[in-house]
Amino acid sequence: MGAAQTVNTPCFDTVWALMQENAQQMKELRESQKETGRQIQELRESQKETGRIVQNNAQQIGNLGNRLGEWVEYMVMPNLVEKFQELGFVFTRAYHDAAIKDREHNIFVQVDITLENGDKVMVVEVKSKPTTEDITDHIERMEKVRAHANLHNDTRVYLGAIAGMVFNDNERTFAMKNGFFVIEPSGETFIITEPKGEYSPREWQGPELA
Repeated sequence: MGAAQTVNTPCFDTVWALMQENAQQMKELRESQKETGRQIQELRESQKETGRIVQNNAQQIGNLGNRLGEWVEYMVMPNLVEKFQELGFVFTRAYHDAAIKDREHNIFVQVDITLENGDKVMVVEVKSKPTTEDITDHIERMEKVRAHANLHNDTRVYLGAIAGMVFNDNERTFAMKNGFFVIEPSGETFIITEPKGEYSPREWQGPELA
């Protein structure tokens, strides 16, 4: 007969050690679950805070848009012709929210404020806080407006202005460097700064005047 096999029965110390190890692992698992729960709770709170911030920002942007509209409607538009007259420009007509939609020549332009007479047209872009990109965009706008005028034999001289509720020094200088008049609040009214001295008003002229 073959030799009898010996079966090693676990001793108390071995079983106790395994139980202790199991208990430690269970404890660590519970701690890990608690930490995961805490992180999930923090994530939820963070999402709530982010949502609140987004909602608050949207409300502030909406309020700023409303104030910008009110500034244009109640302060700028009624006094703009008079303010430019102080600079020697006599405009006989003023209107806002004009649009050029020329599909045939692919010219699409939105103009915030237009002042005009028989010789000159002032195209005003209005922003809450103008950026250099806004000013560059206005140069492109002026080119399109001029091109559309040429198609309709409009030989008047076109000039540009940038109006802003808040102007940084760099943007103000950049606007005047590009020949734009700068319109901004001053006390209970607003002022128009003409590019002069180192700079001068830029004129977008028709082909026969260019």
